[in-house]
Amino acid sequence: MTETKREEPFHLDIGFGEAVERFAQVNTRDPEPTEDYGAGIAAPFVKWVGGKRNIIGDLVARLPDSFEGYWEPFAGGSALFFERADGLTVAHLSDNNFDLVITYNVIKRDPEPLIRRLKEHAAKHSPDYYYKVRAQHELQDPIETAARLIYLNKTCYNGLYRVNKRGEFNAPVGSYKNPDVVTEDNLRACSKTLAIATIEYRDFDTIAPQAGDFVYFDPPYHPTIDSSFTNYTKLDFTEQDQVRLRDFATTLSKEGVKVMLSNSDTPFIRDLYKDRAFTIGTVQAPRMINCKPNKRSAVSEVLITNC
Repeated sequence: MTETKREEPFHLDIGFGEAVERFAQVNTRDPEPTEDYGAGIAAPFVKWVGGKRNIIGDLVARLPDSFEGYWEPFAGGSALFFERADGLTVAHLSDNNFDLVITYNVIKRDPEPLIRRLKEHAAKHSPDYYYKVRAQHELQDPIETAARLIYLNKTCYNGLYRVNKRGEFNAPVGSYKNPDVVTEDNLRACSKTLAIATIEYRDFDTIAPQAGDFVYFDPPYHPTIDSSFTNYTKLDFTEQDQVRLRDFATTLSKEGVKVMLSNSDTPFIRDLYKDRAFTIGTVQAPRMINCKPNKRSAVSEVLITNC
């Protein structure tokens, strides 16, 4: 396979077959549940490790008073985007998880065939069926790809998006009695909300916000001593990548872009952002992924802003 260059990000508007490699990048934090906020109100459609639903109030409180375009280059569940979408006129979501980008675009453009396919998955769900679907690593149809991602996300262990070194999803089946595979109203609401968004397959430092825009970075977290599930990416987000992110955030800040970043509260991260251009705040985030209930507790995370 030919290696994809970061200077030439994948746009879903081109043919599906033109993508030359599947990337899988996953945050190494705790998954959040999915649920409908109410009729017509869009909520994240996947459970995503490191999702922000549980600290959304802290994020909103630290948003700048005003900004132009909205950018989220580690889209994941896009909890902040969905929370603030009503006040946005233009948004740019991106990720280097290929199947996730496919899924966002399918929901934006073709929610009804996706809903029909999800109903078929839900009707057939069993451990055997789960592993059959999980083994389909090279689907070529966008609807099938999106339906597979959502079905596996809703039925796998703890909503954990985990891949092996070949980029193949390999999380085991969960023990849910009635997994909520098909959230029709929410998928339709997400489709309408995503109408204002461009959704692209690209690396975080290939985005091009302008002065006055706002960027929210929610990268794979720097591991802490008690971290779980830190090696479940095809391309690990290393400390060098954390430095690259800091350098890019610094460049954007100098260009007049408003920036906010989330990460784990570690000495390494605090040292990276000790420059006076940044302000480091802390929040307490629930940790729910540990298999031992007595290990599930709130942990300190940092929210870093330049405004």
